[in-house]
Amino acid sequence: MSYSELNNGVKIPNIGIGTYLIKPVDAERSVRQALEMGYRLIDTAHVYSNEKAVGRAIKASGVKREEIF
Repeated sequence: MSYSELNNGVKIPNIGIGTYLIKPVDAERSVRQALEMGYRLIDTAHVYSNEKAVGRAIKASGVKREEIF
């Protein structure tokens, strides 16, 4: 996976998963699978109405929150 370095030295993945217009049940499954595949960038927002499902997927993945953008 390729990364871009921010001004503060933090490297952020260039590719992520988006959750806009995805039903919560599908968002949870998709995010969990993406994290298992190595994704660490998740585009989510309160207005997407699936943030709880995304949170459950992150928790279930076992990936440290500090590793996810």
